[in-house]
Amino acid sequence: MEYICLKQQLYTDGKYSLTPLRHQDIFLIKKWRNEQIEVLRQKEPLTDAMQEHYFHNVITPLFTQKHPEQILLSFLLDGNLIGYGGIVHIDWPISQGEVSFLVETVRSKDEEIYNNDFASFLKLIKQLAFKDLHLHRLYTETFDIRPLHVAVLEEQGFHFEKRLKDHTFKNDKIMDSLIHGCFSHE
Repeated sequence: MEYICLKQQLYTDGKYSLTPLRHQDIFLIKKWRNEQIEVLRQKEPLTDAMQEHYFHNVITPLFTQKHPEQILLSFLLDGNLIGYGGIVHIDWPISQGEVSFLVETVRSKDEEIYNNDFASFLKLIKQLAFKDLHLHRLYTETFDIRPLHVAVLEEQGFHFEKRLKDHTFKNDKIMDSLIHGCFSHE
């Protein structure tokens, strides 16, 4: 499937690439989301039925929309799925959206691999957002328990904007969220 709002359906950076979310990838993504639920806003483990329903009833209609509220992509290394992400909560009148990213659980635990994966993803998503969609701003929300994630964001041009105190409840703890942003002109 293809997003009609995108001028191209494949974005590449060396061996890394982004392509519209593929149905064949949704169950691996479900597995990784459930394994990494502590760093996601997800409240409960996903089932196959929930994942299938989400793909068909939420994602599939977005492919034919000129201004979808989210654009989700499969993240590939040498043509093999290693993660997914995209731009969510897109506000077209303001011309901004939130970056979403998740990589295979094993890759997320290796600092060097995660750094390389996430940096390449951010380069690609900025290309898609700023050059193709002509968005003005990208932002992220990160639980403050993820220093590596924050470091990569900042290395890739996302600036710390604010701390949301006691913003979320995970693993029986109240924690802060950190907001970072990046503008098209930077």
